[in-house]
Amino acid sequence: MTTSRERLDATLNHRQPDRVVVDLGASGVTGAHASTVSRLRAAILGEPDYRVRVFHLLMFSGEIDDRLRAALPVDVVGVSGRTGSFGFRNEGWKPWQLFDGTEVMVAGGFDPTTDAEGNLLMYPLGDRSLRPSAIMPKGGHYFDPIVRQDPIDEDHLDPADNCEEFSLLGEDDVADYAARVAQLYDTTDYGLFGNLPGVWGLGDAMHVPAVALPHPRGIRDLEEWYMSLVARPDYIRAVFERETEITIENIRRLAERVGDRLAVVRICGTDFGGQEGLLISRQTYRSVFRPYYRAINEAVHRLTNWKTFKHCDGAIFDLIGDFIDDGFDVLNPIQTATTGMDPRNLKREFGDRIVFWGAGVETQTTLPFGTPDEVYREVRERIDIFNDGGGFVFAAIHNIQPGVPVPNLLAMFDAIRDSYQRP
Repeated sequence: MTTSRERLDATLNHRQPDRVVVDLGASGVTGAHASTVSRLRAAILGEPDYRVRVFHLLMFSGEIDDRLRAALPVDVVGVSGRTGSFGFRNEGWKPWQLFDGTEVMVAGGFDPTTDAEGNLLMYPLGDRSLRPSAIMPKGGHYFDPIVRQDPIDEDHLDPADNCEEFSLLGEDDVADYAARVAQLYDTTDYGLFGNLPGVWGLGDAMHVPAVALPHPRGIRDLEEWYMSLVARPDYIRAVFERETEITIENIRRLAERVGDRLAVVRICGTDFGGQEGLLISRQTYRSVFRPYYRAINEAVHRLTNWKTFKHCDGAIFDLIGDFIDDGFDVLNPIQTATTGMDPRNLKREFGDRIVFWGAGVETQTTLPFGTPDEVYREVRERIDIFNDGGGFVFAAIHNIQPGVPVPNLLAMFDAIRDSYQRP
């Protein structure tokens, strides 16, 4: 009998697996909102008093616990470090209630305040004596970073300021992560996805505002940052140069302790696409990002057998060849509703050279607003297209949002199970 680990290995190496590999919640970009996980879990397992843990506080992603994972056709488990989005550890869990009334568990350091309008304000390191770094609007579902950038002095811009959160992993962090990996590897047969500590991604919109830093310096306004890719390319390259050096050293330290237990690791989540086209030109990508992506991917492939995972939203058809040339093995989330991202064309053009991780069902349209039958048909169609010949991990297109009807979620999993019987 094929194990999930063997199934993922076949898929990542473009061999036809016995059935499609499925991911729900292995990473911060392939999961579901905590309220959605809570409702799905209640529908499948009951246990109305169970509180789902929120493992990613910016996106409020819900943890897929062992019992829920075992009840679903899931093959991949993520391994994360012990520190969360706001700089405190994911420990000391305590109860919390979401705006919609869902009862969840949050890390002990989670200690927001409520302003006069009823919005939640969150603080770096959970320290209320600091300026808030993120806000969740009243009735909302996610935290948005608050811009805390000082006025820019062009004559004194220092690339080191934008690298403040990039630091070398200490022995305790490496040992803790290695122990987490070993425990899952030795006690389960799941494929393991590495959410590596100390590897933040270059220019990732989630990290530029630095919500965990008490007093962020450098360019921390996302709008200013994206403009700087063209207006201040030498500054950005200097930032990426130092960040890449630190990233490669952290990968080396982790690789020595973890070995080949991980199957795939997330390298970056920087987005280059919008709904209708690229956010930056190919020339800017190649001159500003390419050298550093190539260096990181080369290091991973030289030191380990890990496959490298690139998250990039939007209409990015024109960059996929570049991602392949730069050494990425896996692409996510494959937003097929954006311009030029036709599923069949993607599979035909790139399916033998890069693994598509996502594309399983439209989270902007079909999953939240379609009927269960429409969800079922779309999931079956996507599996038929992308899983032919391997090279496909089923996941929804980015995280599953709050409010998705439970019957639609169940229809998605029914379609996955029914796809096991290949014609």
